[in-house]
Amino acid sequence: MHRYREIAVAFSHYGFGYLLKELGLHEVLSLPKRMFMRKQEEIHEKTTGERVRLFLEELGPTFIKVGQIASTRSDIFPESIIRELEKLQEHAPSFSFAEVKKIVETELGEELHDLFTEFQEEPLGSASIGQVHYGVLHSGEKVAVKVQRPDIEKTMRTDLEILIEIAKIAEKRLHWASQYQLVEMMKEFSKALLNELNYLLEGRNADKIANQFEDNNHYKIPKTYWKYTTKKVLTMEYIEGCGILENKSLAEQGFNKQLIAERIVEGILQQILEEGVFHADPHPGNICILPGNVIVFMDFGMVGRLTEDMKENLASLIIAMLRQSTDGVIKAITKMGIVQDDVDVELLKIDVDLLRERYYDIPFSEISIGEAVNDLFSVANQHHIHIPTNLTLVGKTLLTMEGIVEKLDPNISILKIAEPFGRRLIINKYRPDHLAKDSLAHIGEYFDILKEAPYNLKDLIALIKKGKIPLELNLPNSEKFLTRIDRISNRLAFSIVLLAFCIIMVGLIIGSALGRQSSLLWNIPAVEIGFVIAILMFLFLIYTIIRAGRF
Repeated sequence: MHRYREIAVAFSHYGFGYLLKELGLHEVLSLPKRMFMRKQEEIHEKTTGERVRLFLEELGPTFIKVGQIASTRSDIFPESIIRELEKLQEHAPSFSFAEVKKIVETELGEELHDLFTEFQEEPLGSASIGQVHYGVLHSGEKVAVKVQRPDIEKTMRTDLEILIEIAKIAEKRLHWASQYQLVEMMKEFSKALLNELNYLLEGRNADKIANQFEDNNHYKIPKTYWKYTTKKVLTMEYIEGCGILENKSLAEQGFNKQLIAERIVEGILQQILEEGVFHADPHPGNICILPGNVIVFMDFGMVGRLTEDMKENLASLIIAMLRQSTDGVIKAITKMGIVQDDVDVELLKIDVDLLRERYYDIPFSEISIGEAVNDLFSVANQHHIHIPTNLTLVGKTLLTMEGIVEKLDPNISILKIAEPFGRRLIINKYRPDHLAKDSLAHIGEYFDILKEAPYNLKDLIALIKKGKIPLELNLPNSEKFLTRIDRISNRLAFSIVLLAFCIIMVGLIIGSALGRQSSLLWNIPAVEIGFVIAILMFLFLIYTIIRAGRF
């Protein structure tokens, strides 16, 4: 509850107090009204994106990491917020060497001096999840040892649990939260963040990507020392290279910037389009250069994975973009995502056409493939086509990569480099040996279908004989149709009640007049009362029409 209140205070401080009211949390947490009275000029001085970034930074490591992961979802969040989320930095203070020593020795089961001949007390770098120290093994190999921050997992699990609970409340109360499947989104973010807490996964990711380039000496991936690696301690090869954007150093050491740019693009595209396991955060701090223009990829905490179908659909999308084929783009997008039944394909086609015109007649060298892919995913999202997270990571990865290589070589054409990869994927898909292998993989399913066909046919014939064939109707405008039926039935019901009232009144009056007998009714102003009731019913009718619009 204390953490809930801290989060609520931060919401209020950065101008999002209205969300607490809409979610009903201000009542549950008994928050004072003064929290919602922050000076308006302080709020309006900053953009929404800036306030979101400051809000996340104030709440610490979990929220910063969630913001960094959210920055990959340009299909959901507007560009102004994405730009601010990309600025999120992990300026975390380092923790003491005594704690480092305790964690390393507990995790690896030996004294520090028995594990390393040298282990620097001052960290090479410090982040929200952990920090890195330089060390030397007894074999003489230089290593970088990443040590997880004490109790960080417990803190993050608590925060993530709170965020998922808030998302559940939001989906029940707010239409937009339900539309964007906020709970599912938070669960995806939570899974990605918890994976980063497991250094064993990061080590395996590094090994997988190292295997991709084992026959290519243009790339190097730091080696993982598994004997010195656990869930909370990761020991990897220490590599001293030149920073990717250190232009002066690159020039002094005779590096070829154009060649480096091409190799970075080819390396990332090979990971995405051929291997299906790719570095999802290739920012300048995670890439360095060795003599011979060798590219070093480092830090594999965030890795994307694509299935064979995803790779083929992505290749189809790139080819369709190159051909500027609207139908091809729509076909690729609908194959990529989960398409709702109510998707208006014609409207989707119009939006894709508008997007295509935006890139029409623009030279390849000026087209951002990452931006184009993200724009397409945004259009898909607007039409409620849910694109898997790993595919949206592709767009983010390509954008990050483009930002680097354009500084090395402003004239590079990433689409031209990508085209051969896409064509190879399409060709491989229809190769006879690939088709035969795919058919063999599904031969069991085909056999099961043939085996069950007589029984299914028998059941169908039995249903036809009994006249019990199930029929399912899908009416696209069923809600409007039901609304109209509702209005008509309400009018009929009201008219019948009014008619019955009139008949009863007329009958009583005529009956009393013909009998010429004194009665209680004759002494009551029935006509006047009936008239007043009729007026009230008429006013109620007008009120209902105006209020509900369904009468």
